[in-house]
Amino acid sequence: MNISRCKLIELPKIQDSRGNLTFVESDKHIPFDIKRVFYLYDVPGGSNRAGHALNKCHQFLIAMSGSFDVTIYDGFQKNNYHLNRSYYGLYISPLTWREIDNFSSGAVCMALASELYDESDYYRHYEEFIKAVRIKDNESSIS
Repeated sequence: MNISRCKLIELPKIQDSRGNLTFVESDKHIPFDIKRVFYLYDVPGGSNRAGHALNKCHQFLIAMSGSFDVTIYDGFQKNNYHLNRSYYGLYISPLTWREIDNFSSGAVCMALASELYDESDYYRHYEEFIKAVRIKDNESSIS
Protein backbone atom coordinates (compact mmCIF):
# COMPACT_ATOMS: atom_id res chain seq x y z
CA MET A 1 0.00 0.00 0.00
CA ASN A 2 1.20 3.47 -0.86
CA ILE A 3 0.46 5.04 2.50
CA SER A 4 3.21 2.99 4.14
CA ARG A 5 5.72 4.81 1.92
CA CYS A 6 4.40 8.24 2.95
CA LYS A 7 6.19 9.67 5.96
CA LEU A 8 7.34 12.72 7.86
CA ILE A 9 10.97 13.49 7.16
CA GLU A 10 13.11 15.69 9.37
CA LEU A 11 15.35 18.01 7.38
CA PRO A 12 18.72 19.41 8.49
CA LYS A 13 18.41 22.40 10.80
CA ILE A 14 21.48 24.57 11.19
CA GLN A 15 21.02 26.85 14.17
CA ASP A 16 22.77 30.18 14.41
CA SER A 17 22.31 33.27 16.57
CA ARG A 18 21.30 35.08 13.35
CA GLY A 19 18.54 32.56 12.59
CA ASN A 20 18.10 28.99 11.39
CA LEU A 21 18.80 27.46 8.00
CA THR A 22 17.23 24.33 6.53
CA PHE A 23 17.90 22.82 3.12
CA VAL A 24 16.60 19.98 0.96
CA GLU A 25 18.72 17.91 -1.41
CA SER A 26 17.22 15.46 -3.91
CA ASP A 27 17.89 11.79 -3.12
CA LYS A 28 19.68 12.74 0.11
CA HIS A 29 16.66 13.99 2.03
CA ILE A 30 13.75 13.08 -0.24
CA PRO A 31 13.37 10.02 -2.50
CA PHE A 32 13.10 11.85 -5.83
CA ASP A 33 14.69 14.52 -8.00
CA ILE A 34 12.93 17.87 -7.78
CA LYS A 35 11.52 19.10 -11.10
CA ARG A 36 8.97 21.63 -9.83
CA VAL A 37 8.38 23.82 -6.78
CA PHE A 38 5.13 25.61 -5.98
CA TYR A 39 3.54 27.03 -2.87
CA LEU A 40 0.12 27.79 -1.43
CA TYR A 41 -0.42 31.00 0.52
CA ASP A 42 -3.15 33.50 1.44
CA VAL A 43 -5.57 30.57 1.78
CA PRO A 44 -8.84 31.99 3.18
CA GLY A 45 -9.95 30.68 6.58
CA GLY A 46 -12.05 27.53 6.32
CA SER A 47 -10.78 26.71 2.82
CA ASN A 48 -9.13 23.48 1.83
CA ARG A 49 -6.72 22.68 -0.96
CA ALA A 50 -5.57 19.66 -2.93
CA GLY A 51 -8.41 17.11 -3.00
CA HIS A 52 -6.64 15.02 -5.63
CA ALA A 53 -4.13 12.23 -6.21
CA LEU A 54 -1.30 11.95 -8.69
CA ASN A 55 -0.54 8.89 -10.79
CA LYS A 56 3.26 9.10 -11.04
CA CYS A 57 4.31 12.35 -9.34
CA HIS A 58 5.95 12.25 -5.89
CA GLN A 59 5.51 15.31 -3.64
CA PHE A 60 7.04 16.68 -0.47
CA LEU A 61 5.08 19.27 1.52
CA ILE A 62 6.66 21.71 3.98
CA ALA A 63 4.97 24.27 6.24
CA MET A 64 7.25 27.21 5.48
CA SER A 65 5.22 29.44 7.77
CA GLY A 66 2.25 28.80 10.03
CA SER A 67 0.55 25.43 10.05
CA PHE A 68 -1.95 23.23 8.24
CA ASP A 69 -3.26 19.67 8.31
CA VAL A 70 -2.74 17.07 5.60
CA THR A 71 -4.92 13.98 5.26
CA ILE A 72 -3.60 11.24 3.00
CA TYR A 73 -5.46 8.15 1.83
CA ASP A 74 -4.28 5.29 -0.39
CA GLY A 75 -7.70 3.71 -0.91
CA PHE A 76 -7.29 1.41 2.10
CA GLN A 77 -5.75 3.41 4.97
CA LYS A 78 -5.94 7.04 6.03
CA ASN A 79 -3.41 9.15 8.01
CA ASN A 80 -3.51 12.72 9.26
CA TYR A 81 -0.51 14.99 9.74
CA HIS A 82 -0.21 18.42 11.32
CA LEU A 83 2.64 20.34 9.67
CA ASN A 84 3.92 23.32 11.64
CA ARG A 85 7.73 23.25 11.49
CA SER A 86 9.79 24.32 8.47
CA TYR A 87 12.39 21.62 9.13
CA TYR A 88 9.89 18.77 8.71
CA GLY A 89 8.19 17.73 5.50
CA LEU A 90 5.66 15.15 4.46
CA TYR A 91 6.64 12.82 1.63
CA ILE A 92 3.59 11.72 -0.41
CA SER A 93 4.05 8.84 -2.85
CA PRO A 94 2.12 8.50 -6.13
CA LEU A 95 -1.45 7.18 -6.04
CA THR A 96 -2.13 8.82 -2.67
CA TRP A 97 -5.15 11.06 -2.26
CA ARG A 98 -4.37 14.24 -0.31
CA GLU A 99 -6.43 16.98 1.28
CA ILE A 100 -4.97 20.05 2.98
CA ASP A 101 -7.00 22.14 5.40
CA ASN A 102 -6.99 23.97 8.73
CA PHE A 103 -4.57 26.64 7.45
CA SER A 104 -3.43 29.05 10.14
CA SER A 105 -3.28 32.75 9.39
CA GLY A 106 -0.19 33.45 7.26
CA ALA A 107 0.45 29.78 6.48
CA VAL A 108 2.63 28.93 3.49
CA CYS A 109 2.73 25.38 2.12
CA MET A 110 5.65 24.69 -0.20
CA ALA A 111 5.43 21.62 -2.44
CA LEU A 112 8.40 19.95 -4.12
CA ALA A 113 7.39 17.71 -7.01
CA SER A 114 9.14 14.99 -9.01
CA GLU A 115 7.40 15.94 -12.25
CA LEU A 116 6.55 19.03 -14.24
CA TYR A 117 2.88 19.97 -14.16
CA ASP A 118 0.84 17.54 -16.26
CA GLU A 119 -2.94 17.67 -15.92
CA SER A 120 -3.23 14.11 -17.25
CA ASP A 121 -1.34 12.84 -14.14
CA TYR A 122 -4.12 14.05 -11.81
CA TYR A 123 -7.04 12.14 -10.35
CA ARG A 124 -9.38 14.99 -9.49
CA HIS A 125 -12.44 12.83 -8.83
CA TYR A 126 -12.29 10.56 -5.82
CA GLU A 127 -14.24 7.76 -7.53
CA GLU A 128 -11.73 7.64 -10.41
CA PHE A 129 -8.86 7.49 -7.92
CA ILE A 130 -10.47 4.58 -6.02
CA LYS A 131 -11.09 2.71 -9.29
CA ALA A 132 -7.41 3.16 -10.32
CA VAL A 133 -6.18 2.02 -6.89
CA ARG A 134 -8.36 -1.09 -6.98
CA ILE A 135 -7.14 -1.98 -10.49
CA LYS A 136 -3.48 -1.61 -9.46
CA ASP A 137 -4.11 -3.59 -6.27
CA ASN A 138 -5.70 -6.43 -8.29
CA GLU A 139 -2.80 -6.38 -10.78
CA SER A 140 -0.21 -6.63 -8.00
CA SER A 141 -2.07 -9.47 -6.23
CA ILE A 142 -2.22 -11.45 -9.50
CA SER A 143 1.52 -11.06 -10.15
